[in-house]
This record gives sequence, C-alpha cells and structure tokens, in this order.
Amino acid sequence: MIALRNERPEDGPALHALTDAAFKGKAFADGTEGAIIGKLREAGDLTLSLVAEDEVAGPAPLGHVALSPASIAGEAGWLGRGPSSVTPDRQKQGIGTALMEAAITFARDAGAKGLVLLGDPGYYGRFGFIADTELSFLEVSRAYVQVLSFSDTRPTGEITFAPALQEAG
Repeated sequence: MIALRNERPEDGPALHALTDAAFKGKAFADGTEGAIIGKLREAGDLTLSLVAEDEVAGPAPLGHVALSPASIAGEAGWLGRGPSSVTPDRQKQGIGTALMEAAITFARDAGAKGLVLLGDPGYYGRFGFIADTELSFLEVSRAYVQVLSFSDTRPTGEITFAPALQEAG
C-alpha cells in the first residue's frame, strides 16, 4: 500500500538519491536533477514536496513530486512542477500518477492559477496538461512546455520558474 505524505527534514538525502537514480541515463537529464530539490528547499521555494512510501516496506521514499512558484509573462500565481521522480524499480506501478494527481489537487485547493512543467506530452496529457505553442521557456522546444490552467483562459508568454528550476532549464 502506497502512502503519500509531506517531506520531512530527514528526507533530503534520500530524495536527492532517489531523483538522481530516476533520472540516471535519461537523454533529457543533465545530472543536476537531485540537487534541484535541495536548492528549492534552501531558497524556501518548495510550495509542496510530497513523498510516496510503501506503508508495509517502511519509510524509504519511493517517489517524490515538488511544486514551486512560477509566473507566465510576469503574472504570478502559477506553480511549477519539478522535479518529480519514482525509484526505477517501482516505475509504471501508479506511484507517479498518485503523486501527480495529489499535486494537481493541492494546487487547485491552494488557489493557484494552474501548473506549468517541462515534460513528455504523451505522459502529462492524461492529467489535462497541454503543450501550448503560445508558451515558451528559454530554448526548450515548445512541444515540451506544458500548462494545466484552472480557468478557461489559456496563458501566453514566457514561463519563469523558481530560480533553482530556472537555472536547470
């Protein structure tokens, strides 16, 4: 049974290792993903840091999702998703889906305008994210720049993430 909980202070090293393992060898990874969480934490930019663990096996994190402040065309009130990860031996078992659904619920309940992320449209599309050609982020292909707006308005312009994510982009 998988349980979701907020990050605890002692989770930092395990989340760093989990994220590094999940991104290791991926063509889109640059090896800095594990450090991003710590940088967001140090800057006070972790709006949500949610951990998945196996209630039977113990408290070792199996997955994680982070949300931090973001803006679109200078308009605050958005949340940026990232990084998120699931330990390689537990991927494709619903852990990432549970984390993403919980992050979306949190963002809605917190009154965010929506979520923005960089990622695979084939995966995130099932949560309602759309790759929007009217959004951009640095030199990243617009095919991977995605938004889930909580209103009927489709935002346009450049996304600015919290500094730790912005630098990683």
